[in-house]
Amino acid sequence: MKSNTQCNWQHIEEEEEMELMEDVVIVGAGIAGLATAVALKRVGVRALVLEKSKGLRSTGTALTLTPNAWLALDALGVSHKLIPLYTPSIKGYVTNVSTGEVQEVLYPRQGIRTLHRKVLLEALAEELAADSIRFSSRLAAIQSLEQEGDASMAVVHLEDGTTIKSKVLIGCDGVHSVVARWLGLAELAHSGRSAVRGLAVFPQGHGFKQEVRFFLDESTNRPGFVPLNDRELYWFLVSQGENMEGEAEQIQREVLEKCTEKFPSEYLDVVRHADLSSLSWAPLMFRPPWGIIFGKLSKGNVTVAGDAMHPMTPDLGNGGGASLEDAVVLGRHIGNSIINNGGLIVPGDMAKAIDDYVKERRWRAAMLVTASYLSGRMQHGDKWWIKFLRDRAFYKYFFSWLARLAVVYDCGKLPNISSGEPDHSSKKD
Repeated sequence: MKSNTQCNWQHIEEEEEMELMEDVVIVGAGIAGLATAVALKRVGVRALVLEKSKGLRSTGTALTLTPNAWLALDALGVSHKLIPLYTPSIKGYVTNVSTGEVQEVLYPRQGIRTLHRKVLLEALAEELAADSIRFSSRLAAIQSLEQEGDASMAVVHLEDGTTIKSKVLIGCDGVHSVVARWLGLAELAHSGRSAVRGLAVFPQGHGFKQEVRFFLDESTNRPGFVPLNDRELYWFLVSQGENMEGEAEQIQREVLEKCTEKFPSEYLDVVRHADLSSLSWAPLMFRPPWGIIFGKLSKGNVTVAGDAMHPMTPDLGNGGGASLEDAVVLGRHIGNSIINNGGLIVPGDMAKAIDDYVKERRWRAAMLVTASYLSGRMQHGDKWWIKFLRDRAFYKYFFSWLARLAVVYDCGKLPNISSGEPDHSSKKD
């Protein structure tokens, strides 16, 4: 089989019936998977990341990171590579096109930054060794192999016949996680809404200020956009009960047809400048909070992080931030275990470290899912009283309160392995 290079990370040669042994295996090279691998590297642990795609995926095009996410990136040691590239947005505007009323939305003092998803993935991947990411690796099955005492090994079988044994298995494989399904987590729920996302490119410059713009009308559509830089904008359309799955040109055409008579020409111009290769449509799914609170988020040395644990709607812009928090918290607990065991990964003690990670993240994740869902319901409800509250009170009072719940949070630091001192910090509200 040929060996291909993707973004300077080399494929590991695949051989039929090959058996490998790893300390930690991470399934999924998205934000959660790469950030967790970086966190583990910082505490002296090499992780093998299995990614089913041929290279780093950029589905979703862009994402917004709030102050809590930047604290996590600080802990991971990569924030300095991203901050100079993206100007923060300090405020946004919500325009009701039916009444002409414009409401101002203030963000935290530090502002929020919207960045290219792929730039974030590359910044994380650059921190890892060349052979840390194994692309084109599709998971076929998982099993637990009992060892002497209470210890166990996780065994993953890939579709190409490779078997990998590991002391720790972390599922970061997204909303349709194979690892989450193996753990028995609750099925996802459909929010009843979907989103089109894309980039707009203006070669000569778009001329918009660094502000987030939202538009509302009497329907349940909510379009908006935010600049990424002087020439590119991230734009979206959230709709209720709409299916726009199809080719990029068809998606763009349907968005323009839906919005032509209702929304401002400036938004339509952004859509017309769409980079068609960036367009995507997806239903907005989430894991019910009770499925997180009461669900089995770990089993021995197997757990989940990111969207595999807590997929949420994008209404507070905290899905990516929550994934980065997971990585730091998981890295801290595993790092402390290694320090306490003289630099060794002890499977029996690792189960406790993972259990402590789950305890720390369970309620935080459930709160974020709930807050995001409520924010979406208030912005997209079709009942008269929901629209009344949205127009009169939500953006003035409730949105800022919900946003503070999400962003006023510090996930803590990673332990300093060289000093041999565990880090006992946890969340700091």
